[in-house]
Amino acid sequence: MQTMLPSYRDIETAQVRIAGRVHRTPVLTSSGVDTLSGAQVYFKCENFQKVGAFKYRGATNAVMCLTEELASHGVATHSSGNHAAALALAARTRGIPCFVAMPRKAPVPKIEAVRHYGAEITFCEPTLAAREETLNGIVSRTGATFIHPYDNFNVICGQGTAAREFLEDVPGLEILLVPVGGGGLLSGSSISAKALRKGIRVIGCEPANADDAFRSFQSGTLIPSMNPRTIADGLLTSLSERTFAIIREHVDEILTVPEASIISAMRLIWQRMKIIIEPSSAVPAAVLLDYPEKFSGRNIGIIISGGNCDLLNLPFRES
Repeated sequence: MQTMLPSYRDIETAQVRIAGRVHRTPVLTSSGVDTLSGAQVYFKCENFQKVGAFKYRGATNAVMCLTEELASHGVATHSSGNHAAALALAARTRGIPCFVAMPRKAPVPKIEAVRHYGAEITFCEPTLAAREETLNGIVSRTGATFIHPYDNFNVICGQGTAAREFLEDVPGLEILLVPVGGGGLLSGSSISAKALRKGIRVIGCEPANADDAFRSFQSGTLIPSMNPRTIADGLLTSLSERTFAIIREHVDEILTVPEASIISAMRLIWQRMKIIIEPSSAVPAAVLLDYPEKFSGRNIGIIISGGNCDLLNLPFRES
């Protein structure tokens, strides 16, 4: 059975569906970043989105697409944080329960956020097998609908609305830089960007220590992540067949950066722009600064994916 892939029309429909339920986030600029990069850089600030991350777009769209019968049993997922919080709030907004399988080692602020939004958490070991086993038990017990963090048609459509807004606000973008973990944001963003701006380049940005998307893109074969170790905890997951198919069709390139560059870029954004971003959000900025020959003199768009981090354990405190 062939996997159903979203079109730009599906993203347009999602935009209408979630309008008024999600924030239209601002686009910011920084003369300091422009000077350092030699480019004109625009930041789509999903760190100002509800729950502090773009994930609320996809979760809201997926929850609003459920029939009344399915919704009555609630929703469930496995997540290390941002998707769990997003799904919990989307479920609470619709008045239905949310159940989450969450790794024991997930960042404390993300655990607290998921609890705050009303989800029931079941902790598990930090492996995909443990997450899936725990989730299956939850679904069997509750009858809840599983909303995958990224391998979900309606989630991808919701995530694509961020880039749609971005290109509406800054139609002259020449290159769009997007972080990639499981590929939901990059997939939706690439569909929107290619539909709205002829000739735009879409580049996925990934930690070198979790470079399965880069290796998959280069080889043309889906390669799962094996023991990724990066401070960008939101980018630890592997692509799915669905997101990989979209990325192969619409994304031009995937670039990687080392941990030191991610930390440096994160600190730069905090210092120059006075906004909180999490490590995963710093990866595109690190790519911008590590590959100046690709971006100098161009209009660059960066999607800041989120701002949820442990303020007591910032990676640049001792650097």
